[in-house]
Amino acid sequence: MDGEDREVIEVEGQSQRLDRYLAETLPDLSRSRIQKLIEDGQVEVNGQVCTSKKLLVSQGDRLQVTIPEVQILDRLIPEDIPLDILYEDSDLLIVNKPAGLVVHPAPGHERGTLVNAILAHCPDLAGIGGEKRPGIVHRLDKDTTGAIAIAKNDFSLNHLQGQIQAKTARREYLGVVYGAPTAASGTIDRPIGRHPVDRKKMAVVPIERGGRSAVTHWQVRERLGNYTLMHFQLETGRTHQIRVHCAAIKHPIVGDPEYSSGRSVGVNLPGQALHAWRLQLQHPISGETVEAIAPLPASFTTLLQVLRRRLTTLG
Repeated sequence: MDGEDREVIEVEGQSQRLDRYLAETLPDLSRSRIQKLIEDGQVEVNGQVCTSKKLLVSQGDRLQVTIPEVQILDRLIPEDIPLDILYEDSDLLIVNKPAGLVVHPAPGHERGTLVNAILAHCPDLAGIGGEKRPGIVHRLDKDTTGAIAIAKNDFSLNHLQGQIQAKTARREYLGVVYGAPTAASGTIDRPIGRHPVDRKKMAVVPIERGGRSAVTHWQVRERLGNYTLMHFQLETGRTHQIRVHCAAIKHPIVGDPEYSSGRSVGVNLPGQALHAWRLQLQHPISGETVEAIAPLPASFTTLLQVLRRRLTTLG
């Protein structure tokens, strides 16, 4: 297929994890790039797609790695897209991402992203952290709003990503879900992987079938009749984690086009009612705690007002 390479490898030597073996065998690819290829279903082991980076491969196993063409930074065009800046210094930028803004370019969507906006705001950012995601520390879905961190140099990027992996960075979300959980708080501990049929979606998938550990802590903030305002704290950061977990416990996020029933709530929402409300991390240089709180977007505030008003009317 045009625009991609395929590497076919026969495993030699002692058994080891898939991602480690590929990192040693394909030195031109970073470990994080290899892990993303595995997560995206681009790696086959003995003819079967494998999405578990921890799978042990052994002598004689046959691996096939499909490497899509990478977006070259030179092709990324800085664009003067307004940014709602929550925090900025010479090493770190935290912005309040609006709904509808894709974080990083992808095939067919190379303009109008957060990366394009950041490159205009920080002209020296090109080259930080790889080809397609200069400085991006963690991800937010297109229609999830709120705080997202961007590193301005490689040291800061590695330090901040290390905090995410070590679970010392604190990421808190607010979301409105359908229904009313009986408990006041809880933890959802269910592995997440690619949906077995719809590869654009995620799903609860057993570890042995390629799912990756995913843990979400939740707490009821406000009960609104048949809806609930929830507070979430991520322990892990899987793709669509909160959205998949909420759907799995039968309380999907209101307005979620992928994981809810699509029931109308009478409010014009741009997407799921999920907001990255607070981000707390250690500054990579000073070591001081940096906390950024992203104000709720207007659509989210309107939704809460409508639900509260309905509850008062019914009461």
